Amino acid sequence: MRTLKIYCKNLDRYIDASGGDTLLDIYFRISAQLPFTPICARVNNKTEDLNFPVYAPKVVEFLPITSDSGQRCYIRSLCMVLYKAVHDLMPGVTLRIEHSISRGYYCRLIDFEPDEADVERIRAHMAAIIRSDMRFERHEMLTKDVIDIFRSQGLEDKVTLLSTRHELYTVFYRLGGLADSYYGALAPSTGLLRTFDLRRYKEGFLLTGFDMANPDVPPQHITQEKMYRAFTDYLAFNRIVGVRDVGELNRAVNEGRSAMLINVSEALHDKRISTIADAITERFRQGGARVVLIAGPSSSGKTTFTKRLAIHLITNLIEPQMISLDDYFVDRAHTPRDESGEYDYESLYALDIKQFNKDLNALINGEEVELPYYNFATGEREYRGNRIKLGDRSILLIEGIHGLNPELTEQVPHDMKYRVYVSALTTISIDDHNWIPTTDNRLLRRIIRDAKYRGTDAASTIRRWPSVRRGEERWIFPYQENADSTFNSSLLFELGVMKERGEDILKRVPHDMPEHAEASRLRTFLSYFSPISEEFIPSTSLIREFLGGSSFKY
Repeated sequence: MRTLKIYCKNLDRYIDASGGDTLLDIYFRISAQLPFTPICARVNNKTEDLNFPVYAPKVVEFLPITSDSGQRCYIRSLCMVLYKAVHDLMPGVTLRIEHSISRGYYCRLIDFEPDEADVERIRAHMAAIIRSDMRFERHEMLTKDVIDIFRSQGLEDKVTLLSTRHELYTVFYRLGGLADSYYGALAPSTGLLRTFDLRRYKEGFLLTGFDMANPDVPPQHITQEKMYRAFTDYLAFNRIVGVRDVGELNRAVNEGRSAMLINVSEALHDKRISTIADAITERFRQGGARVVLIAGPSSSGKTTFTKRLAIHLITNLIEPQMISLDDYFVDRAHTPRDESGEYDYESLYALDIKQFNKDLNALINGEEVELPYYNFATGEREYRGNRIKLGDRSILLIEGIHGLNPELTEQVPHDMKYRVYVSALTTISIDDHNWIPTTDNRLLRRIIRDAKYRGTDAASTIRRWPSVRRGEERWIFPYQENADSTFNSSLLFELGVMKERGEDILKRVPHDMPEHAEASRLRTFLSYFSPISEEFIPSTSLIREFLGGSSFKY
């Protein structure tokens, strides 16, 4: 058998391998030299499972569970263990893994609400499957044959998805004879999944993996009641329009119902914004809510939401005035730095909180205030004569990532504030066992926007994303539940609309760049969607902030 030279990035040297060796075979030869047990690997900067066979020279990097790709692989593998446990204990019951919440993944059993004893039985069976160290067997077959396998198991959601993808071959996995498919690689065997938890939650249960800070324990749960309600409302909307997953979305597109989906999705957005505007107006008329703080993570659509909210407030006879938090940056010389020594503009303490509170209270008290202007070129604050004063029907709209943090406006009376949290809480699933991470939706929005408006390629945006996410975890997500209202900025149709443009931008990421792995993953993700034309998207749509063609100025 032909000998190959495999370059191992972990060891920074070549390793001999035989044609047909799997990544697991190669790992076993060098296991004593690695400080961790890998769960998957990158091959030529593309993530693969460890059963991947090698027939030509490759660059290989083995990945631990604590890497981004490793963590995703771990959770996907746990999901298949959960599916097998439900299948074994409750034949004929449909498992649906719906979305992330409370540092876990919310799961339901369709037409069956489990009690504590049911959840404990499932958890114990999962633990037994993990102890037995069963193999995840990777297979690739003609799609028509895979459809027959899934149909025999009652997985009609996967049948619909594969029937609308029109791929000749499909990759799937078997665990103890049970077949399933996942959006990405799985672990080589269940024995690697030692840390997990399953607990009853709402009408179903919550599946959790490991804590990134301590992989030997599950993460601590946090209360996210408002986020749960936001997800639940949109899931109910999806059921009403008959589009719960990508297979059903593709079928609707193929049947010529794209315009209808766009219209009802936009109408839902408009109704939600109107409801929030009415709540703010009612609070205002009672003598409060002079300051509306709008917060949310990157690419959640905060800017367009704020502009549309202003329009609805005007129709309620309220006069909105805008203040930019960016203009309250401290001089660059006083800006805090992050762990890498770079200026940390996402830190709360990059803002002059004292001056910000002083100006807000002065405005609330009817005084005229000269607003600052932050000169990004010089890194210094300037005053250019921009003076404002609130009238009897005036209200301040302030958009920024720190809006829900109590410390930002700690000197402003509580009843004078109304807080809105905006995020793209993606509620459509790929299928019953594959949810769509909200971060993927936002990252694709940002990649498309950066390429169009900022001349930034996908590799640069992907490279920056982990830093953005760290800032969100520290400065935004801990304060989500402080919101008076939550607005879900996702649109049922948007991933179909972003498909072709996103694929075109992502395919330009060179193979020899580390960012190619993420670009490849996102291209695989977009491949599930049928393309949807922008033709019927209105100019006021939130998605226009990223695609272009908006009637708003940014």
